[in-house]
Amino acid sequence: MTKTEAMSLGAFSVSLAVKDLQTSKTFYTKLGFEVAGGDESNNWLVLRNGTTTIGLFHGMFEKNMLTFNPGWGPQAKPLSEFMDVREIQKRLQERGIKPETKADETTTGPASLVLIDPDGNPVLIDQHV
Repeated sequence: MTKTEAMSLGAFSVSLAVKDLQTSKTFYTKLGFEVAGGDESNNWLVLRNGTTTIGLFHGMFEKNMLTFNPGWGPQAKPLSEFMDVREIQKRLQERGIKPETKADETTTGPASLVLIDPDGNPVLIDQHV
C-alpha cells in the first residue's frame, strides 16, 4: 500500500438536520455548547463546546453530515494558508472519488462540494473564504 499525500480539509464539524431548531438548541446548550454563529431567523446555528463544533440546520438537509471547512481553523477563524476546495476536489477525483456536487473550477473564493461515503453518508467540504 502506498502512502497517499495528505490533504488538509480544514475545520471539522457535524451538521445535524434537526426537526426543531429551538428544541435542539436547548438540548445542546444543556450539554455545555454555546451559540457561536448562525442565523436563527434562517433556521441554522453553529454551537461550540471547546474545540467541538456542531451545526444545527432545520429544513436545509435531509441527513446529518460530516462537514469540513477549508480555510478555517478549529475556532472558525480564517487561516492565512490553506488548500483551496477546488484543489481538494481535483485530488479526490484523481483518487477515483466522484463528487455528488462539484465546486466550479473556474471560480475562486467560497465554494463547496459534496461526497457520499460508501455507507451513504454525505460529506460536505464547504469553503467560506
